[in-house]
Amino acid sequence: MTSGRPVDDPFALASADGLRPPPCEEPFYLPSGDEVAVFAACHAHGLPVMLKGPTGCGKTRFVEHMSWRLRRPLVTVACHDDLSASDLIGRYLVRGSETVWQDGPLTRAVRAGALCYLDEVVEARPDTIVVIHPLTDDRRVLPIDKTGELLPAAPGFQLVISYNPGYQHLLKDLKPSTRQRFVALEFTVPPPEREVAIVVHEGGVSGRQAADLVALAGRLRALRDRGLPEVPSTRLLVSAARLIASGVAPREACRVAIAAPLTDDPDLLAAAHDVIGLLL
Repeated sequence: MTSGRPVDDPFALASADGLRPPPCEEPFYLPSGDEVAVFAACHAHGLPVMLKGPTGCGKTRFVEHMSWRLRRPLVTVACHDDLSASDLIGRYLVRGSETVWQDGPLTRAVRAGALCYLDEVVEARPDTIVVIHPLTDDRRVLPIDKTGELLPAAPGFQLVISYNPGYQHLLKDLKPSTRQRFVALEFTVPPPEREVAIVVHEGGVSGRQAADLVALAGRLRALRDRGLPEVPSTRLLVSAARLIASGVAPREACRVAIAAPLTDDPDLLAAAHDVIGLLL
């Protein structure tokens, strides 16, 4: 059970209580603007941050990079439909003949002064999202109703959420009362030259091969107008590049790592395969 004592050494707690310590080596991240400076300023002032952008565009890597840059431990929670407030805050557990309290990931981050990253927060139930509100204003406290504790956020704590606006619909979106508590950083598909550099570094292929993959992605992204629900992300290009670097033929790598994950529609798949055949 985690005590309520102040944390003198958050790095020691990160090791002992399941938090992820800052990376020893800098996670590779190419800034697209002033997002690093803005995030650092938000951290200095205790402001929560919302990362908006399509899947696979670097939001999670950015948070990992900022954990390294700010030297703060990181807690990541993948949000889903069944995520409850107790999953975030904690619950009583029966151990042997005793009933003990166990902190949830949000509570551990609050105690440790860590970055707490709620990935795809809109997937969580609305009544779960409400529990973060007291941490996103000047109070910076976490009420733990089950223990009666009003837990102040330790210095260095910062709440970060992400979601994909293009994927959400009317029934799954953040309420204005939640959205307006955050500083919003927009993420998008990188420009071609930057995307090539990412694919080279992360995928282990040559600059020419990376450029071919980025050109392919550009053509496939144009298929959105033909009903493709999601366009190829940089993450998919990196996956294809890694297959190519390991010896898989480029066309096959692109079929299985780029086209197949995007759609099951036979007409769209055929169109994607045609584009792959023309460019590779």
